[in-house]
Amino acid sequence: MTQGTEIDGTAVDELQTTFRGEIVRRGDAGYDEHRKVWNGSIDRRPAVIARCTGVADIRAAIRLARSQGLLTAVRGGGHSFPGLSVCDDGMLIDLGLMKGIRVDPEARTVRVQAGVLLGELDRETQEFGLAVPSGIVTHTGVAGLTLGGGIGWIMRKHGLTIDQLLSVDLITADGELVTASEEHNADLFWGVRGGGGNFGIVTDFEFQLVPVGPQVMAGPVFWAMEDAPEVLRFYRDWIGNCPDELMTAVVQRRAPALPIVPPELVGRHVVSVVACYAGPVEEGERVMRPLKEFGSPVLDFCRPKLFLEHQKMFDPSFPHGWSYYVRSCDVAGLSDDVIDIATEHGLRITSPVTSVAMWQLGGAVGRIDDDATAFNGRKAGFTFNINGNSKTEDGFDAERQWARDYWSALAPHHTGVYVNFLMEEGEERVRQAYGAAKYERLKALKRQYDPTNFFRLNQNIKPG
Repeated sequence: MTQGTEIDGTAVDELQTTFRGEIVRRGDAGYDEHRKVWNGSIDRRPAVIARCTGVADIRAAIRLARSQGLLTAVRGGGHSFPGLSVCDDGMLIDLGLMKGIRVDPEARTVRVQAGVLLGELDRETQEFGLAVPSGIVTHTGVAGLTLGGGIGWIMRKHGLTIDQLLSVDLITADGELVTASEEHNADLFWGVRGGGGNFGIVTDFEFQLVPVGPQVMAGPVFWAMEDAPEVLRFYRDWIGNCPDELMTAVVQRRAPALPIVPPELVGRHVVSVVACYAGPVEEGERVMRPLKEFGSPVLDFCRPKLFLEHQKMFDPSFPHGWSYYVRSCDVAGLSDDVIDIATEHGLRITSPVTSVAMWQLGGAVGRIDDDATAFNGRKAGFTFNINGNSKTEDGFDAERQWARDYWSALAPHHTGVYVNFLMEEGEERVRQAYGAAKYERLKALKRQYDPTNFFRLNQNIKPG
């Protein structure tokens, strides 16, 4: 469907007669609310929004979109950085009403529908002292996070989100419902573990649960950014032989205006090491003591806390409606040169909501064979997430340029990129995210399951 083409209203009326969810068109009550996504810099107006409640609704929406030639976006949690979960003029298939979660504490498994958010999943699983390894902002959708790989606070102990995925139910572009697991449609199961939404709409996920919490030793320790060279060199040595239970991220930003931050620190450039110990609190306290005692921290919030509380820690920094831009890369490690580049550009942060996170990899992530899933980069040392953000459009151009400059300065050290941290950067960057061999295998899967590239609003793998 080309921009400006009108959708056939009669076809939408017919869909509405059997649709169990909600059909929302331009001018309907709630239209502007339902078209919004997390990234406030994205402002797109689909012709019709199909708020689905199950498989029958999704299949009906796909049939209408294909018969009308509609560009189609699929939204789980709507957390796509480049806004690929909404489109102009076409069809938005919204899975946000599909909130089913069924925990089996004896088998330590959970079935999760595609509209569930991370915080909703955590709340149900933590009731039994269990968790799915997941992301770091609780209003992220389980679906998008999982299909890209899933990095988070317990991955060095328990792997990526996809490493605990047992099966998926998926609707293909021709409306077929298929199950994929190690035993059924194994090639497709390989592809959905990192290949995104390229092969269809996953309606249900089944995960193995792992024991975590309810209390963990976790939180950030802050130093002045001027101390970053010494702090990061110490940190690099400290994690050199750390146990798998320890997961860390280095964060650069201006100290936020939160009640727990002393007024004299608000706005100062700071570097922090945020840690989470996925084991006994007493062990975590012992392991983290050298970090807490290094140099002259300006703040220390690393303490025993509920795992649910730690999972929410970054929520205030990434609310709905702000303008977000990200550049990302993997690096082999924090060499002296990488540390110097990070310090230089960290001191140039101007926005109070811009930040950089350097996610530590290794542990269980790196021990799984790299060919086992479509996700690429298991042997990387760190994933950089360089966020040039602003609360409104004012100043957003400058923040985006800052992020590009930081990323470009790191270019000699790039080893790859995490697909969930890509903007719309073109086919070659998607190829880089997977590597040449995996990219060709993914293209073959695309030809099999979506030969017309109906599902193309994603980090797209073209069938041709």
